[in-house]
Amino acid sequence: MAKMIKGPSSRRPPVPAKGHAEIANWMETVMPAVKPIVERLDAIIRKELKGLQYAVKWQHAFYGLPDEGWIIEIGAYHVSVNIVFHGGAEFDDPPELGEGARYVKLRSVEEASAPQVRAWIREARRHSGWK
Repeated sequence: MAKMIKGPSSRRPPVPAKGHAEIANWMETVMPAVKPIVERLDAIIRKELKGLQYAVKWQHAFYGLPDEGWIIEIGAYHVSVNIVFHGGAEFDDPPELGEGARYVKLRSVEEASAPQVRAWIREARRHSGWK
């Protein structure tokens, strides 16, 4: 039995938006130094995962699936971007950082485009996220 993912706190998960526009608006507000990284991750996530729901909460972008919950979260900071896999602890080859909700800190478009990041994004579909 898969364990229940609590998310980043005891707060309620985001409410799905009506489409990708909320994420697009959020991307316009991130720091210029990391905007290309965020745009690249967004493009990869939307290409690799179909049927997504989108939301922005706490200045983070959330990507989810109706039956699995919020599976990917992106947080943009001054010099890096964190991509959080809410079911990442269950991955075959989990990302190294964080506990429970595993994440990867990215500092370049090249890192965001790495084959391992793509593999984690694809694998996120197979694991329950934050509900």
